[in-house]
Amino acid sequence: MKLGKVEFCHFLQILALFLCLSGMNQAEITRSRSKPYFQSGRTRTKRSWVWNQFFVLEEYMGTDPLYVGKLHSDVDKGDGSIKYILSGEGASSIFIIDENTGDIHATKRLDREEQAYYTLRAQALDRLTNKPVEPESEFVIKIQDINDNEPKFLDGPYTAGVPEMSPVGTSVVQVTATDADDPTYGNSARVVYSILQGQPYFSVEPKTGVIKTALPNMDREAKDQYLLVIQAKDMVGQNGGLSGTTSVTVTLTDVNDNPPRFPRRSYQYNVPESLPVASVVARIKAADADVGPNAEMEYKIVDGDGLGVFKVSVDKDTQEGIITIQKELDFEAKTSYTLRIEAANMHVDPRFLSLGPFSDMTTVKIIVEDVDEPPVFTSRLYSMVVSEAAKVGTIIGTVAAHDPDASNSPVRYSIDRNTDLERYFNIDANSGVITTAKSLDRETNAVHNITVLAMESQNPAQIGRGYVAITILDINDNAPEFAMEYETTVCENAQPGQVIQKISAIDKDDPPNGHQFYFSLTAEAANNHNFTLQDNKDNTATVLTKRNGFRRQEQSVFYLPIFIVDSGSPSLSSTNTLTIRVCDCDADGVAQTCNAEAYILPAGLSTGALIAILACVLTLLVLVLLIVTMRRRKKEPLIFDEERDIRENIVRYDDEGGGEEDTEAFDMAALRNLNIMRDTKTRRDVTPEIQFLSRPTFKSIPDNVIFREFIWERLKEADVDPCAPPYDSLQTYAFEGNGSVAESLSSLDSISSNSDQNYDYLSDWGPRFKRLADMYGTGPECLYS
Repeated sequence: MKLGKVEFCHFLQILALFLCLSGMNQAEITRSRSKPYFQSGRTRTKRSWVWNQFFVLEEYMGTDPLYVGKLHSDVDKGDGSIKYILSGEGASSIFIIDENTGDIHATKRLDREEQAYYTLRAQALDRLTNKPVEPESEFVIKIQDINDNEPKFLDGPYTAGVPEMSPVGTSVVQVTATDADDPTYGNSARVVYSILQGQPYFSVEPKTGVIKTALPNMDREAKDQYLLVIQAKDMVGQNGGLSGTTSVTVTLTDVNDNPPRFPRRSYQYNVPESLPVASVVARIKAADADVGPNAEMEYKIVDGDGLGVFKVSVDKDTQEGIITIQKELDFEAKTSYTLRIEAANMHVDPRFLSLGPFSDMTTVKIIVEDVDEPPVFTSRLYSMVVSEAAKVGTIIGTVAAHDPDASNSPVRYSIDRNTDLERYFNIDANSGVITTAKSLDRETNAVHNITVLAMESQNPAQIGRGYVAITILDINDNAPEFAMEYETTVCENAQPGQVIQKISAIDKDDPPNGHQFYFSLTAEAANNHNFTLQDNKDNTATVLTKRNGFRRQEQSVFYLPIFIVDSGSPSLSSTNTLTIRVCDCDADGVAQTCNAEAYILPAGLSTGALIAILACVLTLLVLVLLIVTMRRRKKEPLIFDEERDIRENIVRYDDEGGGEEDTEAFDMAALRNLNIMRDTKTRRDVTPEIQFLSRPTFKSIPDNVIFREFIWERLKEADVDPCAPPYDSLQTYAFEGNGSVAESLSSLDSISSNSDQNYDYLSDWGPRFKRLADMYGTGPECLYS
């Protein structure tokens, strides 16, 4: 009967257990012929028991404790007077001993891979006295290995790469499997390798696990990846051995074994002649089955009639050849171009030169299409000159443009007024002649840069632009004048012939040979006795004194008219007045003060007098302020109102109006009070019973109610008003509520007061106070007059 794999393993375990037990019987204690052991004084007694190490098989699967071995001492007579004890690693927990017989058993399943051996100590004791009858001895229990662990690839799964087209036997990667069994015992840890998947492309060394190529000329472009399954088996690969597997992914890396090839032998592209320079005309690409640097190419034009008109470059990302324009195209000049373009690999592998040239050629034909182009000027920039004295309508120059198309459409000209806002120039629409339209001034604008537009008559949308720079030539039309505003001073102690000012002139004109100015005094100032002028002949002049003894109190300011002439043709002149102030100067000639008053005041008043005058003025001002403050103090009111805040409130209105009879300036109805409650106030100088024509006052309801009602009333009026605008509008009303808390400040209602004061003396003041006398007189006939 043929045993299966499982039955065979069980058979081996039983056989190994039998061999172990037969060996352990030899490890039992051998009797010694020496005397029994005892401890007395310094007498040394030979040990009475000796044993070897024990062996026990791992992975015992039985239900009963596994017998390990037996301990026995020569002292033991078999009468039960001796007992055996066990200590050390695993004592009591894994290993137990029969204290009567000395038999050792293992109570748990043991695994050599967890712990290969255990060190224990045994001792024989007198059962009655519990004293050792022999010295304690140490022994070892070794765990005997069985093949219970399969090989494992701790680093798997693996990935590796090998260049395509590699020769047979090229090393790819090494795999390693480990077996946890005892490598020193049997073949349980001896591993051999084999390939289960990946043949016939790869092979593996049985002992080393090195994977190698097994076929030549493996092409990445045909298949770039392979999945291998590698097996590791112990027991030297024999039947019954345990095995483990791992996967290895092998990728073929690229080499430059494919030359570039154009898919077509010729290409044709149409481009408009208006395409700008540097525009892309076409993209072509040679196919290369390689990848990465092996597929990098370069393109170049090797022949054709468009070498200077076009260029080809490479797109680094797509490896395409980009054809661009280097010069402007002109359909009327040339209608087509032919290019011979080569594509070649940049990195060629010499090993594969036999596969053919790593370059390819193609033909590209470019057809130029005609487009309606705008007119073209004969010059990109026209330079013209005109005198600023030119009259309106003077011809400055001519521009010319033509239609470059075959139709040669007529051209009309105009000026872009955005470049000639002041409309200084005109242009003839047919001839392109530019003329002046206004008087020119070089000093305002020396150069005019204008743009001329040329439009096709048949297609006005086609507009060409030409640029004209018109330079204005100068004429002598500006008189010279002082270069700056001079502040000239002369010291009172100045000596005759002393220089007090150096002057120069400017002229807005720009003569070709530069300016030349001539300075002199006017005819009426030529014979003055104070100052003279010297022309320095370098466009400057010097003002000098003719005398001394200048005094501020006599004359503090002198005016010197100076005549300036330029060298233009015709020459222009102007008279400029130099103001000279007389000043008090220090010893170095530096002006200290130039006011005549400052010189006169110290002669009449001293500094102390001036201080006294200022003090008096300040004192008077303080007194005036005090008087005004006292007079403005508010008098105690005649009518007392405890609820009113008694203070002086002055409201100023700057609207002067039209007087009492002006009823059109304001809508008096807008100032009316709503929901008023009349109340009377008492006078302090009159008893409450004698109230006569007392002044009416008002108590209003809360202001928010008043204003709400007022606004609501105005809103209803606006809603029904047929003249109101049909959209949202802002209505403004001058409603002030129930009036001021302080009431009116007017004295016109004073007639309502009933005072005991006698105002009869007003009648004695004359007719101008007659009205007041009638209002405040005591006679009954004056009450309502």
